[in-house]
Amino acid sequence: LSQAATAGGGDSGGAEGGGGSGSREAVERLVRAHPVVVFMKGSPAQPLCGFSNAVVQILRLHGVEDYRAHDVLQDPDLRQGIKNYSNWPTIPQVYLNGEFVGGCDILLQMHQNGDLVEELKKLGIRSALLDAEKDQDKK
Repeated sequence: LSQAATAGGGDSGGAEGGGGSGSREAVERLVRAHPVVVFMKGSPAQPLCGFSNAVVQILRLHGVEDYRAHDVLQDPDLRQGIKNYSNWPTIPQVYLNGEFVGGCDILLQMHQNGDLVEELKKLGIRSALLDAEKDQDKK
């Protein structure tokens, strides 16, 4: 799925554990590999915690199908690495354009106050909710 995971550690020597999946460099590559990146428990098809499920549902509401999801349960190093990277203690974590947005609560808040529509627009992603509102106006 992601070449970043299989590509070597580049020029990061053995200083930080050999640039394993939890190293800052490895996490940075994952975060920047796609405009929308989610670190979660489970997969979008089968989230393994309520908060991860909520993030998947919010993205689905906005019609965001094209995103990278990384299951931290498959990789303990990545699970710790992403927490260190963002300085955020919980999973799921959402990144837009390489920037840490937050977890489930922040994404939900952004969804409710309309910020998520704006942030997606900056990435060139049109929220499906805009089209849904248009349909409402026609009725």
